[in-house]
Amino acid sequence: MSQVASDNLPRADTASRLRGPILGAVPILVLLAILFWDFLSRQVQWAVEEQADWGHTIAVPFIALYFVYLSRGKLLEKPFKTTWVGFIPIILGVGLYTLCTLGPQPLLHHNTRGFGVWLTIFGLVLLFCGFRAMIWLWFPLVYVLVFGQTISYRLMERVTFEMQDVTARGAHVVLTVLGLEADREGNTIYIFDDGVKKPLNIAEACSGMRMLMAFLALGVLMAYTGLKRTWQRVLVVLMGIPTAIFVNILRVVSLGLLAMIDSNLAAGDFHSFIGLVWLLPAFLIYLGIIWIVRNFVTEAPPKETAA
Repeated sequence: MSQVASDNLPRADTASRLRGPILGAVPILVLLAILFWDFLSRQVQWAVEEQADWGHTIAVPFIALYFVYLSRGKLLEKPFKTTWVGFIPIILGVGLYTLCTLGPQPLLHHNTRGFGVWLTIFGLVLLFCGFRAMIWLWFPLVYVLVFGQTISYRLMERVTFEMQDVTARGAHVVLTVLGLEADREGNTIYIFDDGVKKPLNIAEACSGMRMLMAFLALGVLMAYTGLKRTWQRVLVVLMGIPTAIFVNILRVVSLGLLAMIDSNLAAGDFHSFIGLVWLLPAFLIYLGIIWIVRNFVTEAPPKETAA
């Protein structure tokens, strides 16, 4: 009986230490939600309306909290220490967000405001938790910054332009192998159906290249939780790029086949639905890659020492 009581003491001590920070975090979160409501509401709106591309941004904060949960043991070994330096990023973050919101129109940029929101949250965590806690909290915070917001179209075009060209080439090869008559001009594939030339623009039909961010976010999650070696984690994350390209090649091919039946099936809401459908096989492919990487190296059994 005494042993059970002693085992419950650390849990009770941890709960008592967390009760104050949790109660203090509630009003702070409410104030942050009010202050950054315009940014947060727009982010949720884009995530809902463009689920195939940015739906993962809703899950990213919860994944970051899961990273924190995994490190809870080391994080709570010692009490948090208030660090007043945290006020510097808080002031800079709120100032940047206010300038982007109330300043000239060119400053009203979603990602710039998003950085202001993140900088404020970073400062609050540093203020209340201290530098020691940042050893385990910096990674979840960076994860939210990189994957928790919609990336602007201009930036994504610069990053994914070359990959769209690879997708166009790959889709053209697959359509030709399937026995279809198809030509490619740049990022546009023309499919001939009974002599009728039907265009399929990769830049539009493959806007799902933005699902690359979802693959990378998924890769970081699986690598962080399921792999031990650094090279395995890096390899799995990098494999998100060819996986996204391969899935989009299959996606464009399926859109091309549907366009032969009805050109309206390759555009509009049905086009977005096809992007969601391909997420499941893409996820299974990624799981297969992780299984191969995890089993690529076999741990050698420890040698028995002589008596």
